[in-house]
Amino acid sequence: MSEKNVLRKLLVSLKRKPALIAMFVLLVAFVVYTFSLTNVSHTTSRINKSNMGLAEFATILLSVLSMVCFMNAYPRRKKPNYLMLGLSLALVVIVIICDSVYIGKIAEALNDPRSQLDTAKETYILATRGMLNVHRVILVIGGALAVLVPWYGKLLRKINTNVNIEGNSDMAAIEIEGND
Repeated sequence: MSEKNVLRKLLVSLKRKPALIAMFVLLVAFVVYTFSLTNVSHTTSRINKSNMGLAEFATILLSVLSMVCFMNAYPRRKKPNYLMLGLSLALVVIVIICDSVYIGKIAEALNDPRSQLDTAKETYILATRGMLNVHRVILVIGGALAVLVPWYGKLLRKINTNVNIEGNSDMAAIEIEGND
């Protein structure tokens, strides 16, 4: 199968379900956080401030729940379920708040004069902080895409994905014979 045909089929599927774009971005945010979970856990155990473990747990749990709600927000061949979409977006906002709380705890520990943190040796702390900033940006993009599905769905439908087949150009010249 040619690359052009693969791209055409991808565009056709996105025209049918434009919400897949936002779902993919939310999935990327979940994967980014999950792949960095070792650094997050090490940071939580090393800094050990209040509510850090809770924020870490809530981020994972609410990320999964927001994706489940988002999948139910756009059922197949039905109108969008705005309650599920709102719930999904609320969960994304709570995850962003949890990330912000966690970043605040890291900043609090790094700025504490009594702290014995050595970021030269404990590079996972700065890696976690950087990952959380990236995670929040991806979540904001995913939330914006979730809200904008109706608008970019209309734009996607305007893309021509028809296949030109030889011999179909003069369809008007073909006469259909029928029994009179």
